[in-house]
Amino acid sequence: MITDDRTWLDPTRPPRDRAEALVAAMSLEQKIAQLHGAMETIDIYGLDAHAETPEEMEQLAAQIRVERHVAAIDDLGIPRFRITNGPVGVGMGDGTPSPPATSLPMTIGVAAGFDPALAAAYGDIIGSETATLGQHVLEGPGLCLHRLPTGGRNFEYFSEDPYLTGVMGVEVTKALQSHDVIAMAKHYVVNDTENERFRTSVEVDEHVLRELYLLPFEMVVKDADIAAIMSAYNRIRGTYATENRYTLTDVLRREWGFEGYVQSDFWSCRSAAASLGAGMDHEMPDAKWLNEDNVKNALNDTSLEIETVDRALVRRLTQMFRFGHFERPYAPGEIDAAGHGAISRRIGGQIAVLLKNDEALLPLRPDAGRLFIVGQSTYAEFACQGGGGSSKVDPLYTVDPLPGLRDVIADLGGSASAEQFIVGRDLANLDDAVAAAADADVVVLMVGVVATEGADRAAIDLPHDQDRLVAAVLAANPRTVVVLKDASPVAMPWIEEAHTVLEVWNQGTEDGHVVGDLLFGVVNPSGKLPTTYPKSLADNPTGNNPSRYPGVDEGEGWPTMRYSEGLEMGYRWYQARGIEPLFPFGFGLSYTTFEVSDLAVDAGSEPGVSLLTVRATVTNTGPVPGAEVVQVYLGLPAQGQPPKRLVGFAKVALDPTQSEAVEIVIDPGATNHPLSVWSYAARDFVLPPGEVVVHVGTSSVDTVEVGRVSLTESRSR
Repeated sequence: MITDDRTWLDPTRPPRDRAEALVAAMSLEQKIAQLHGAMETIDIYGLDAHAETPEEMEQLAAQIRVERHVAAIDDLGIPRFRITNGPVGVGMGDGTPSPPATSLPMTIGVAAGFDPALAAAYGDIIGSETATLGQHVLEGPGLCLHRLPTGGRNFEYFSEDPYLTGVMGVEVTKALQSHDVIAMAKHYVVNDTENERFRTSVEVDEHVLRELYLLPFEMVVKDADIAAIMSAYNRIRGTYATENRYTLTDVLRREWGFEGYVQSDFWSCRSAAASLGAGMDHEMPDAKWLNEDNVKNALNDTSLEIETVDRALVRRLTQMFRFGHFERPYAPGEIDAAGHGAISRRIGGQIAVLLKNDEALLPLRPDAGRLFIVGQSTYAEFACQGGGGSSKVDPLYTVDPLPGLRDVIADLGGSASAEQFIVGRDLANLDDAVAAAADADVVVLMVGVVATEGADRAAIDLPHDQDRLVAAVLAANPRTVVVLKDASPVAMPWIEEAHTVLEVWNQGTEDGHVVGDLLFGVVNPSGKLPTTYPKSLADNPTGNNPSRYPGVDEGEGWPTMRYSEGLEMGYRWYQARGIEPLFPFGFGLSYTTFEVSDLAVDAGSEPGVSLLTVRATVTNTGPVPGAEVVQVYLGLPAQGQPPKRLVGFAKVALDPTQSEAVEIVIDPGATNHPLSVWSYAARDFVLPPGEVVVHVGTSSVDTVEVGRVSLTESRSR
């Protein structure tokens, strides 16, 4: 029972009432102290400008691994507000050094699972560990899109597709917040690449912004009631994202009904009055702009009103009260490393994508003879952690490739042996590696890409001359399994010579066990590519077009990137332009085979407003258990629309000879607006008149037309 006038400490009162009462009791100085993080200000712009490689970004991250919190005000009962980075685990947290946590597979891999339940399990681990470590906020999920296959933070983002991104983001958000942790979707918005991220302005048509780049954020706001949004570094149509009233207030709050708070990305805040007035509520990690001098001066010259300051504080404090942060004592506990590692291993196996298995080399037999692991140390000697930059997780433990493979062989009672040869980055010992690999019964060639924030990759080649390594080993021994450990797509100039290629992503803690499980068939790969793998960077929409990327100076002093490809991004570009990719979006093989039959679509009795129900029967026609993903794409009857957009999917696991009926319901009123397009006239999503073409299949290219449905024009909500 609260007996004094500090009614905000009464947990029986509504969160917003408590926040308003607390703000009313604060002095101006106390209010200002709660507008920003408590870290000492540094020149991040100069540091970031000189960090161009993963190694340089690691050095930068080491410099800023300090305080990530808002200072407590004991007199008012306000606790220290502790913030940790995500979205691939509990990354850089409050304090130095950050506490270790489970190093999970990268976000791009989670999307490859095409399974909302996997995303929920992933978010559950992160939420649990965030709470266990006494943190209040997890900066994630990341919801930007893979517009560029070489984007530096593609590993943090799910997919090139907005619907897949939104579905997975919603599940991660719900799981995080079930642990009374504030989830923070980032980076709002069109922060899809890292090059010149502090300076670039993105020019994008409104229908493109709405149908692609805003869509995942809309989904997590409406479907997951997300508590916080992180604003991006870049400019949007000439105005910094932190000062952009249109995106922060008009769209986010007035249209979508968002009731949480907006935090700046670290050092993305560029002003005091303009940022607060636009709808940014909290500056991190320091007080470069929202310090006493700036805020008081802005109040004095009336460019800022005290009501705006109060509004910002109420928004964040409401979420703290919502999740019980005032009542939770700081008492860090011990993470269940073994239990969470086991879940990470399960997730890791289900997200791997089998790209090629022409000679049915996989799965290997436990008595497969002499296995020889070859590769550079990042991929073949140590567990591939991935996640360069501020999201990097300090792992509780790791399972490296060789011991992990030996563990799996032993568990299977196998007689196969496993050895290892580590190739230097300069390939000085390549000849020795090739000679040793030539005598092996099976070569497991581990190569890949580890990307980082702050820098986009210059090409889609494997770094450190690994493509030459792959070509040489394949020539020496055709019984070679190429295991890719990637953060984003690669080109594979050696693909014709490779019989077997398995994409496992940057796996993290359980790398060695996951790869062993997959190689020996303990787990049957069932992932699908969440992003198109192009044959060359020139095939991408931004290829050979500097106005699209990296942007050009149009006379304003900063680079402007024009998203002039419109809706033709990712698989939509390749299909609209008739360009064959290396591997298409949604593609993935299995150790078994499937048949998809009895395809049908039911449009209901009220065309234009009824649910669309797609039905199919999936049968496992092969020799081992496995899982297939049925994917539904629509072709909409509106000018400028690409041939297909993903609107639904379902993953089904089956034993040999087993069949299962699959039903996928497409709701025209869903938050992803599956049958709608953005109307400039209505300023809303509308159902376009005409026939919608329904495609069903197991990848974006392997589909059949199931039917056509007539729509009558109306608003979709």
